[in-house]
Amino acid sequence: MGKTDGAQSRPARCIALIGPYLSGKTTLLEAILARCGAIPRQGSVTEKSSVGDATAEARNHGMSVGLNVADVEFLGDTFTFIDCPGSIEFQTESALALTACDAAIVVTEPDAKRVPALQVILKNLEDRGIPHFLFLNKIDASSTAVRDIVPILQPASTKPLVLRQIPIWDNGIATGFVDLASERAYVYREHAPSEIVELPASVGEREKEARFHMLEQLADYDDKLMEQLLSDMQPPNDRVFDDLAKELREGLICPVLIGSAQNGNGILRLMKALRHEAPFVEETAKRLKLENTKSSAYVFKTIYTGHGGKLSLARVLTGEVADSATLTSASGAEERAAGIMTIKGEDSVKRGTAKAGDTVAFGRLESIKSGETVTAGKNGITAVKAPPLPVPVYAVGIGLKDRKDEVKLSAALAKLMEEDPSLVLEHNQDTHQILLKGQGEMHLRVAFERLARKFGITVERQRQRVPYKETIRKGVEVRGRHKKQSGGHGQFGDVVIDIQPTSRGEGFQFAEKVTGGSVPKQFFPSVEIGVKDYLQHGPLGFPVVDVSVTLLDGSYHTVDSSDMAFRQAGRIAMSDGMTQCSPVLLEPIMSVEIAVPSEATSRVNGIISQRRGQILGFDNRDGWPGWDVVQASMPASEMDDLIVELRSTTSGVGTYVAKFDHLAELTGRLADQVLANAQAAE
Repeated sequence: MGKTDGAQSRPARCIALIGPYLSGKTTLLEAILARCGAIPRQGSVTEKSSVGDATAEARNHGMSVGLNVADVEFLGDTFTFIDCPGSIEFQTESALALTACDAAIVVTEPDAKRVPALQVILKNLEDRGIPHFLFLNKIDASSTAVRDIVPILQPASTKPLVLRQIPIWDNGIATGFVDLASERAYVYREHAPSEIVELPASVGEREKEARFHMLEQLADYDDKLMEQLLSDMQPPNDRVFDDLAKELREGLICPVLIGSAQNGNGILRLMKALRHEAPFVEETAKRLKLENTKSSAYVFKTIYTGHGGKLSLARVLTGEVADSATLTSASGAEERAAGIMTIKGEDSVKRGTAKAGDTVAFGRLESIKSGETVTAGKNGITAVKAPPLPVPVYAVGIGLKDRKDEVKLSAALAKLMEEDPSLVLEHNQDTHQILLKGQGEMHLRVAFERLARKFGITVERQRQRVPYKETIRKGVEVRGRHKKQSGGHGQFGDVVIDIQPTSRGEGFQFAEKVTGGSVPKQFFPSVEIGVKDYLQHGPLGFPVVDVSVTLLDGSYHTVDSSDMAFRQAGRIAMSDGMTQCSPVLLEPIMSVEIAVPSEATSRVNGIISQRRGQILGFDNRDGWPGWDVVQASMPASEMDDLIVELRSTTSGVGTYVAKFDHLAELTGRLADQVLANAQAAE
């Protein structure tokens, strides 16, 4: 992105648009593009005419499910905007893109219900040192005064929310705003720049009060400004603007602007704030410790296109990258870029050399993945630390409608996971099921839709199977004999074994106490293999655990005995004996840590109890004011859609991590149902 028709005086800046689900980020991008003349008229997300959210999946679901990238020029400066999905299920898209952005605009409605989602977003920005503004969108539809909503939203941020503008109201309608830094009043004009007007008398007192509060917040980090305020001196506007820029860039404050993206209100004032206050790429490179690198770029997104193959979206952070340059990753992989392109929505256009600040797409960097740092230099590069990938919280089994698509499926899934690194493929050895794991039901639904649209593969979605096991409650001594005569050498193996239960978690144990050579030593391993063969599928139909088997006695034939015969004898003995040992079903129990806003803790406790879980305790979430972590144990069979209910209860922000803890007996109606389902499946 950046200019393609000659040198530019200042490097392009890259700004992320992030915020809670349905806050209006894509509409804001559309409004910015229209206001800056990048498109002839503002499109609509609901009418499916926007530059962003142009993929079939985004338009099908009416929400962003991937990044939208577009350039604009404003008063001689170039900006690249990256519109990030709002749903927590697509958080990896945002996390990778934010790494190389100069600043972020956090878009939110003026609604107290947005506080938990805002806290997740703002904490991530604060932890990563990314300067950010807050844009209160849909101000025209707000039922709460701005003076009241900012204190309500403040707990979401550890940095002061510094209100930069106040609305002008006329009969309950927001007709304009006052800029507190310049002390100018503006009246909105529909799909046109706002008009400067004389400060209305109705907002005079409120403007003085709000401006003084803004200056007090800035003075907390500027002793000279504090002296001026204490002396009742009015600071010059230039100093106020410089303080706003300095304190934003140093991560000391979060400026708050207002507007309505749908109506195109407040857009130019937002752009002017970005132009004057947002840092440039040099500061971003310094934040990422790349300032001394002659040439560097960070790859934040991989896209496979039907016509152009693989595209790697990247931000050039230092130096420049020429067309067809050979790029080297921190791991030493080398790839020659097959062209450099600018991206606008779904469209790409070839361009020339990319300079520091530009956001571009490199063609066919086959071995370079999202999150990698590359250089066109000869001395290698140190990798920028990529954000950690989220732990999967939802899984779906994959079945093919057409078996001949198996090879195509493997290749397509590999590309799908390269486009979205938060997808995880697992071959479960216990259930013999291929699982695709991700961040939620919508996340995986979109993944399967992409699989069908981009790669022509339709899969059957299956419920994740639970890896049940079984064990025994009592022991038995049993004989197993395998005898077969079919001309020539026959087959003969005869064993007596003792089957006993062991303590939970001890697994399988095999021993022998044969005396007198009744079973030759060379056949002991074969008996053990036969026993293990049977344990893969016990009398209830599941793998058997926590059992000890001891070979006590038997007999053999000097001619007809063989390894295969004793293996079969061991299996027969197990088959005859295990049904007499009171087999019992075991279900896996998971250790779960659930992180939620404190206000939702009691509701989450109810969810745990309804899912046969046991609450073990809870504590404050470290580093997260107003959040709790609930510790619990829960049957794996109850966790299939836990994340769906959890997010529904917590305004979309609750999450959990789980790991296997132990196996527990399952009896009664639930056990009967599991066994009936297993038999039906067979």
